Amino acid sequence: VQVDTDPGVDDIIAILLAIASPELEILAFIISFGNTDLDSSFLNILKAYQAIAGHLQRFPKDKDRFPNFCPKVKPILTKGSAGPLEGDLHSAQYFHGRDGLGGISERHPDLDLPPDTLSRAHPCLEISSRSGVDVALDFIRDMPSRTITYLVLGPLTNLALMMRQDSETIINRIGRVVSMGGALDVPGNTSPVAEFNFFADPYAVKELLISPSMHKGLPRDRFLMLPLDITTPHQLPFSVYRDVVDPLFSSTALPSIPTAEKSPLTHFTSSFLERTREIMLEFGSDAVELHDIVAVWCAIENPPFGEDDVICTGEGWHTRNRIFDIERTGEITRGMLVVDRRDDQSAYSPGANRAEVQKELEKLHYNSAIWESTALPAPVEIEKAPMISDGLRGVLCVTQTPGPKTLLRLLLKRVWGGVQ
Repeated sequence: VQVDTDPGVDDIIAILLAIASPELEILAFIISFGNTDLDSSFLNILKAYQAIAGHLQRFPKDKDRFPNFCPKVKPILTKGSAGPLEGDLHSAQYFHGRDGLGGISERHPDLDLPPDTLSRAHPCLEISSRSGVDVALDFIRDMPSRTITYLVLGPLTNLALMMRQDSETIINRIGRVVSMGGALDVPGNTSPVAEFNFFADPYAVKELLISPSMHKGLPRDRFLMLPLDITTPHQLPFSVYRDVVDPLFSSTALPSIPTAEKSPLTHFTSSFLERTREIMLEFGSDAVELHDIVAVWCAIENPPFGEDDVICTGEGWHTRNRIFDIERTGEITRGMLVVDRRDDQSAYSPGANRAEVQKELEKLHYNSAIWESTALPAPVEIEKAPMISDGLRGVLCVTQTPGPKTLLRLLLKRVWGGVQ
């Protein structure tokens, strides 16, 4: 798996889960703009590795819990795009903080990296100055065909640039793309209508999934989207985190303190989650939403299957094709997914047809004009080609997982060694 990420709060937890999952072999971390600036995101990967190293130094028997930490072949850590294909640069520092981890740089200087971190060889990572796009393409070319999962936890910009540079390699050799992004039938999290990753670069979404103009298009049968609709219900309640992981966990008013009893890894996660908790409480929730963690879980349970790929074969996982377009330049709707519901059986009540709905509305005198009903959209002449003409219609979106409780148990056990 190649992890394309903009490490903020849930990204880092997702990466910890990936490092703790024997089903995955991490080939590379491709860092993207997104939750914060590119340099801060890059350093956050190193901070996560530093926390695991500290934990294993204290508890060497836990080495088997992190099978992807310091493997024989080091994963490559490299930088990808610093901004979107087009349009303004936006970040999610309002949620993740200027450093991407809730401001731990200011509150917890003990978690800072040594000054010489980037000037010496890393024991577990190959830090590369090459373009993340080039690194990712090389892996897809060199590894056996259709064996790599490209896991996108941030904007889709790097993948769009890869398609521009060598679409034939992606089309013929990519095993699967798993992308956390979008909001279909639920509110957004960055704006009332947009999820952040798609908001950050709607041009990349358009180019990859809707109307490719520079290439033949991404193979949609190998693209799997996890929108807010499915990720938001998966949460880690802070009460559970306190009970299972860190009994002293509270907030920035009572910040985490490194002690002999507390694991360095727990101190690290508590140090950024304490700020996350304060923000979530402002939204009326005492839990952190596990958006990117769901995407890693999906990659764990649904690996590529070579030439005879079947999407989401893992038990308890279901998908559905959804047709949508994306707003790129709207004043207040940037990143909004405009879902085509005209053929959607759920758009109207089961069994409803135009005549029956019209009859009921007329009984209620519910007309927007003498000759115009608001019941159903009128057919229109379409002069341009349909959104998707051949093959798979729409984008495969995950609609069901084995359940939030299943993920929570897996996360607690693998990352922190705890049992709920």
